[in-house]
Amino acid sequence: MIQTWFDKLSSNVEQVIVGKHEEVRRVVATLLTGGHVLLEDVPGTGKTTLARALAKSLGLEFRRVQFTPDLLPSDLTGVYVFRQGEFEFRPGPLFTGLLLADELNRATPKTQSALLEAMAEGQVTLEGHTHPLPRPFLVIATQNPIEQEGTYRLPEAQLDRFTARVRLGYPEGESEREMLRRMRQASPLDGLGPVTTAEAVLEAQRAVRKVRVSPEMEDYLLEVVAATRKAQGVVLGASPRAALALERFAQALAALEGRDYVIPDDLKDAVFPVLGHRLILAYEARLEGLTPESVLHVILERVPVPVES
Repeated sequence: MIQTWFDKLSSNVEQVIVGKHEEVRRVVATLLTGGHVLLEDVPGTGKTTLARALAKSLGLEFRRVQFTPDLLPSDLTGVYVFRQGEFEFRPGPLFTGLLLADELNRATPKTQSALLEAMAEGQVTLEGHTHPLPRPFLVIATQNPIEQEGTYRLPEAQLDRFTARVRLGYPEGESEREMLRRMRQASPLDGLGPVTTAEAVLEAQRAVRKVRVSPEMEDYLLEVVAATRKAQGVVLGASPRAALALERFAQALAALEGRDYVIPDDLKDAVFPVLGHRLILAYEARLEGLTPESVLHVILERVPVPVES
């Protein structure tokens, strides 16, 4: 069921985003875990377009916030205003189905932290009152890894709230030519319509939680996570929250493939988007050219893959 649902959704999104099926799959898998996505890439690679295409395809309300140094937390959460003798809550752009937090690292840490409760618990607390956010709720935050002038580094606690980091990269082969042809007359985004509903997304999220993870797969996952904490050159490995995110992401990937059980390939596919942005390397290791991805490659080569009993 979820596989058919995803095929229809991805076909719709890929009318606009050409040649990025795997990246779309990872973003949708994150949505099915109930988590959030960090899109990290250079400008002009389609990050905003992907977010808009996904929101339209899902039939979700879409809000885009350009993060700048002068952005305040209340610009996101909303404020209480005094009107007709009482205080009235006016919700901010956080109260939407899909929020595009564009260039998140250009806002101050105080403003960045305004997202923490919303991302972790799906609610906003102001003046002692808790306001639930719409469901489903997905944050897609973007970050330019090249231009760091005038930015604030995302703290580890903030990075750990993102289930996955996805990099779009430049189009390959004929994909860029096809993009030019599609955009020549008008943007396909203009005519894009919904192919599913919020209720269907919530149903798919519940189905993903039921995907079976065998004891062997649990052992494999825990060994990989433990290895990140002991790997040479790593000063901060994967947290327990990362282990939970890894399992749920693997469950989502299995469901997208039409399976109700997780296999080792699901966990391997989940490792890089889920753990890559969570590992903190020592300064000396970075000087030697070590990257989180290279560390994870070594770990996957060394940790024994479980075999079917």
